[in-house]
Amino acid sequence: MSSTLIEQTRINHEEIERLERLIVKDLQTNPPSIKKTLAQGHRIRNMIESIILTTKKLNETYEDKDGSREDEISALGGSRTKVFEALEGRVKEIVEYHRNHPSGPHLVEDYEARLKEEPAIAFRGEEGSSGLYLDLHEMYNQYINSKFGEKVEYSAYLNVFSQLDKIQFNLKLSLQYKKYIEALLGYLINFFQRTEPLQDLERILCKVETDFEEQYAGGKGEIYALIDLDYYKTVEELIAVGPERLKEALGALGLKVGGTVRQRAERLFLTKHTSLEKLDKKHFTKQEPETAKEIALTEAKVKKLCVLLEETIERTKQYVVKKQSWTYEEMEEERRMDAESESLVNDEEEVEEEDGQINNPLKLPLGWDGKPIPFWLYNLHGLGHEFKCEICGDHVYKGRRAFEMHFKEGKHQSGMRSLGIPNTKHFNEITLIEEAKELWRKIQERQGENKWKPEVEEEFEDQEGNVYNKKTYSDLKRQGLI
Repeated sequence: MSSTLIEQTRINHEEIERLERLIVKDLQTNPPSIKKTLAQGHRIRNMIESIILTTKKLNETYEDKDGSREDEISALGGSRTKVFEALEGRVKEIVEYHRNHPSGPHLVEDYEARLKEEPAIAFRGEEGSSGLYLDLHEMYNQYINSKFGEKVEYSAYLNVFSQLDKIQFNLKLSLQYKKYIEALLGYLINFFQRTEPLQDLERILCKVETDFEEQYAGGKGEIYALIDLDYYKTVEELIAVGPERLKEALGALGLKVGGTVRQRAERLFLTKHTSLEKLDKKHFTKQEPETAKEIALTEAKVKKLCVLLEETIERTKQYVVKKQSWTYEEMEEERRMDAESESLVNDEEEVEEEDGQINNPLKLPLGWDGKPIPFWLYNLHGLGHEFKCEICGDHVYKGRRAFEMHFKEGKHQSGMRSLGIPNTKHFNEITLIEEAKELWRKIQERQGENKWKPEVEEEFEDQEGNVYNKKTYSDLKRQGLI
């Protein structure tokens, strides 16, 4: 070290205190946008990592494995003369060190400048500029082109990708599934770290591993117990389960799946009172249960991350469904607005009041506080998209949500009543008067065709058992023929 060990220790303590004060100061600010909130989180995360690194250095210093700290403290002892001589030498070293490494006001400014740092956070594809959505297209392509997956739409995949228990276990032992589940876990971890920088994901996943090992050691847990052995007291009772379920349960535990139904039941029944680690190796497959265990652990981590990202998954589902109803022009408008939001220097900052007037160059709607809402919120709810309704007197609704809600509101209902048309669900999305009238005419015609006509459809029977409709029966009876 260029300075004394004791001085370096003092510097490290000061470094930690400065960073702690910066973190507190940063947390006292309220970022105006999602993007700036993410930047703040990553900035604080970087400072926390610096504190952890410096703390490790201090621990090594205090452990003093090489005895250098003790030697330096001992050198300060002795007679008064030697003490002052040692002190004078230390002072000269410290002065020389600070002459070469000044810690004046500019150092404080350097620390304060860290509060203005905005770490680069890259989001890809459909994740959005602020990581609001998941982009699982890569995993989706693997899923639909595999033996364990199904040919479903992307919107349907978002509903099933976390339901790993529905996949047959024998398909999970394939290399294809192993690559898929590892890729899914890798993406979810990466996404979570980018969007939740202040969460201790390492600690969360360690807890998952600990719980997993406890379940695995006991041969219990929903991952393994495809058959709950607590309900079976004898091998004969277990045989009744059937060969296929026994085979699947044995495979889930990494045990051999061959043999007769009785042999399979006996092999599985062994795990009721004996942990897997204590079972004879002859009962396991050549690979033993390591492959199954590794895959099951990966699945457990994926499930935990899906719980942590539950809101994001739900938001992604809604976004994908909404996009499916967009026209080409609406998609282009969305891209244009995204590009515009990225190009603005202070696109997501709160507008400032100057001389009592609100600066609102983008003409954003006002929020509950009387100030324009953030641009990211304006973009998220699609308030740039306008929908005109002729039935409501050419009223313009901003945003898809407001447009969909207005069909149940009084203004639209009043317009439908004035046209003499019931405001039923058949007329949702209908905004033109002529289209509403034409649809109502078709509905009335259809109702007329389906209307019950007694003179044609009501049946009568004569004494000989012949059946006639009402009109024919009445005519024949008047003529005295029946």
